[in-house]
Amino acid sequence: MRSIGEMARDSGLGVSALRFYDRAGVLVPAWVDPVSGYRWYGPEQLDEARLLARLRRAGMPLADIRLVLAGWSGTDTGLVRKLLESHLRRLEQGLSDARGEFSALRALLDHRENLMTSLRTATVRLSVAAPELAAALDAVRFAASADPELPMLGGVLFDIEPEGLHVVATDRYRMAVAGVGVTGHDGSPVRVIVPTPLMDAMRALLGGEGPVRLSVDDDRVTLEAGDRQVAGQCLDHDFPEYRRLLPLSGGRRATVDVAAFRKALETGPVRSTEAGGQDLSVLRVADDGTVTLCADGDESPDRVAVNRRFLLDALTAGARDQLVLELDSPTTPIAIRRPDEEDTFSILMPVRLED
Repeated sequence: MRSIGEMARDSGLGVSALRFYDRAGVLVPAWVDPVSGYRWYGPEQLDEARLLARLRRAGMPLADIRLVLAGWSGTDTGLVRKLLESHLRRLEQGLSDARGEFSALRALLDHRENLMTSLRTATVRLSVAAPELAAALDAVRFAASADPELPMLGGVLFDIEPEGLHVVATDRYRMAVAGVGVTGHDGSPVRVIVPTPLMDAMRALLGGEGPVRLSVDDDRVTLEAGDRQVAGQCLDHDFPEYRRLLPLSGGRRATVDVAAFRKALETGPVRSTEAGGQDLSVLRVADDGTVTLCADGDESPDRVAVNRRFLLDALTAGARDQLVLELDSPTTPIAIRRPDEEDTFSILMPVRLED
């Protein structure tokens, strides 16, 4: 007999997935301890679990999986073959449809690019306090992407407007935004993506207390601090419209003591994804406004799962003894805000717990 943890390890299905398939009646444990409720699986169920994992990775609907498992060990495999072939045809048709839609989208993008005037051709100059810019870069640096397949995310957006500067970074799974006050802005609004290595070089220059000078000339950005400067080329890409990705304020808010919350995350219950690629912390805001880390058996409908490492990074970047967490639903991004600085925050995408 295998415990649920051993079955998860050997089959490629996560513990939460095995619980889900038990409740759905797809893969029911051979025995459940009537006292502890712990699930145990028979030796023959390992092959079924591995088959189930393959079918789910292939995207087969749960209703068809039930029939495949029911007919897999029988002498007449005709139904199983027909189900597999039917699902493969659906996948092929779906891929064909998706290719057509993407071709149409590319044509629309080409048309838009031909009509739009790039903001990267603008020239602006402004001053900003060195400590404020340093703090802003520190607040967003952790969210910058390192994925070579998405070069437009491989840096930090400098969104410069007459009323201020916003620096933004995202890797799709998390995003960080920080605002900085500016003076002496003598140009039009401009957006440029500063490559991560250049941004790091800028940050190293921000050790003083006085103002620094930031200038953008076409696709080149320069930061001057006294008699020192760092300059380089901006990325030749457009950054996503980040404002459309921001969550609406109004979720359940909880103020956390960062040191205590960090310790709870590091020592508290952790769940793993099916592929074993990330550790998850499952959060819930209690009625008294405190954040609770859900234990393994907690099936509360309002719990929200998040990549634990990403959450720890966001707490560090928040750079405050206390931070405000906003949680809404299991599918809504989690916001981590500074209580004294609403325009500097990060958001994390939730992770789905069940198949």
